[in-house]
Amino acid sequence: MYLRSLKRLRGEVSLYDPIGVDREGNEIQLIDVLGSDPDVVPELVGRRLEEGRLREMLARLGPKERQVLELRYGIHGGPRKTQREIARMLGISRSYVSRIEKKAVTKLCKALLEEGPRGADSEASGR
Repeated sequence: MYLRSLKRLRGEVSLYDPIGVDREGNEIQLIDVLGSDPDVVPELVGRRLEEGRLREMLARLGPKERQVLELRYGIHGGPRKTQREIARMLGISRSYVSRIEKKAVTKLCKALLEEGPRGADSEASGR
């Protein structure tokens, strides 16, 4: 059993594994070589939190409003569509798509303004 577990772990590498020694004799770890811009990780985390917040807000919209915004802005990773393309897909006029989009964006903006910014303060207070 022990040998099987070692065999499974053989292909795994930790970012903190030593990979060598520098000129001064200090141990070099993989993370030192791979290094990244220090702002990248917080930026990615912030973006993910905002995406989650946007999904929560989209859930508050009606189905047609949500569908129009998802198609228009490619929210779930799909390609962004024009109002004309959406109108053809849904069998409605382009101007009606425009009105739905405007109404949905207004609702989202209003909800985001009412909720206020989400940060460490609101997370700590249990919001």
